[in-house]
Amino acid sequence: MIFLGIESSCDETGVALVETQNHGFPRLLSHALFSQIDMHQAYGGVVPELASRDHIKRVIPLTREVLKSANVNLDQVDVVAYTRGPGLAGALLVGAGVACAIGASLQKPVLGIHHLEGHLLSPFLSDDPPEFPFVALLVSGGHTQLMRVEAVGSYEILGETIDDAAGEAFDKSAKLMGLGYPGGPALSKWAQLGNPQAFKLPRPLLHSGNFDFSFAGLKTAVLTQAQKLGPDLDNPSTTHKADLCASTEAAIVEVLLKKSMAALKATGMRRLVVAGGVGANRSLRNQLNESCSKAGVRVHYPELHLCTDNGAMIAMAAAMRVQAGKQEAEMSYGFDVKPRWPLGSIESVAL
Repeated sequence: MIFLGIESSCDETGVALVETQNHGFPRLLSHALFSQIDMHQAYGGVVPELASRDHIKRVIPLTREVLKSANVNLDQVDVVAYTRGPGLAGALLVGAGVACAIGASLQKPVLGIHHLEGHLLSPFLSDDPPEFPFVALLVSGGHTQLMRVEAVGSYEILGETIDDAAGEAFDKSAKLMGLGYPGGPALSKWAQLGNPQAFKLPRPLLHSGNFDFSFAGLKTAVLTQAQKLGPDLDNPSTTHKADLCASTEAAIVEVLLKKSMAALKATGMRRLVVAGGVGANRSLRNQLNESCSKAGVRVHYPELHLCTDNGAMIAMAAAMRVQAGKQEAEMSYGFDVKPRWPLGSIESVAL
């Protein structure tokens, strides 16, 4: 079966084709992605209305591109999958509307997919896919969760952020230091030039005894430190900005690292899957690789180009859910979306 996947939950338009096989995991045939970063930079963040309009502009050309790249005709697609939620309502409606229009015109079934499940299963697209069961660290601009994953559709949340997500902490801290949008990658580049021990920043909930996260206090501490430095923060004759970036990154990474290793120990699992945009962070990967190697734990990541939102993860999640018998695509074209959709409710809502 060939699955067409469409992702439009925020500021990336992604389309991909995935094919199931008789044995093993589904394979990626082709994918294409357009990022709206340049458009939103002028506003310092995502403008929902502009995001929706740009998805409308990009989704059909991207669909044609992936079909041509895979040498697949549109009528050869068996299932059209789309991101049902969570995300920006208007942006979600674009992807859902196009998916349902394609499905209705071809009389093919459609399948709405949870955005976070897409991220969660994205490492199965890599050359070194994981095996079930595993502990998953979902870490992005909107979400930070630790989960116990037994199989497709069998997810137990061990802990999650009680305020800001890790990616949000990166982006907002970067903005406080005048690094622009998107702040996370810019902060990480500066961090490579700084001393991670230069500033003493808090590690919220590091010793809480559970697996929850909190990053709002860290953001406040970065603001306080930036205000103390004043004009010296941007003084090119000092390393203050690089040092504050390095110290911020070190604080976020340490919390993610320690909580992940604690979750592995508590569950007794020997496999960790890291997914979401922050999963591309070099410092996080290096420290997780080192700690997991010492503990005898295998760690898996998506390919770097699949850490961001993309259509491949949506097509893959749809294929894996159908393959596992967790969900059936339906000839129903209501294109309902769920801007707020807890991952823990996925089975009861989707089936």
